[in-house]
Amino acid sequence: LLDLLMCLIEPTDGTISIDGRNLTEGAKKSWQKSIAHVPQDIFLIDATIMENIAFGVPMGQIDIDLVKKSASCAEIESYIDSTPLKYNTIVGEAGIKLSGGQKQRIGIARALYKKADVLFLDEATSALDNQTEKEVIKSLENGHDNLTLVMIAHRISTLQHCDNIVKLDMGNIVFSGSYQDYIHSQL
Repeated sequence: LLDLLMCLIEPTDGTISIDGRNLTEGAKKSWQKSIAHVPQDIFLIDATIMENIAFGVPMGQIDIDLVKKSASCAEIESYIDSTPLKYNTIVGEAGIKLSGGQKQRIGIARALYKKADVLFLDEATSALDNQTEKEVIKSLENGHDNLTLVMIAHRISTLQHCDNIVKLDMGNIVFSGSYQDYIHSQL
């Protein structure tokens, strides 16, 4: 489903519409520029935290203020500030010097740095403890008025602030509704 929504694969039947408009070939590129994807396993290069957040941006063109704002919203700023080299800290190959939760928060900061309108979070907080996850989600909700989050999660508490929850089973929708309705359906 996520691959369909990000236009990485074509639907075999039907169409995909965003805000009531079908995603035609021409509209797909524009749509893809407005989204960011945060997978469960974050790809990190053996470079600085700053370079990993502003991934793909040449060093001389990195907006450090946006890097810091993105890190703050992703709740990774306090860790970065605790390191001697701050944003110039090297993360090591594949982020070997970081915990799983730190990697995920850098991935979220990377998506925020892109200034996307829609974030696809694919188990993007699974390595975080419950409290840190709540803080990250709250920060995403409060820090970005026009940001839409599409979250995939197995931990139901991750979804408690979502407007709508859709549960899939074997490719079929088995539930669609609010968090409260979902909780009551499980009793």
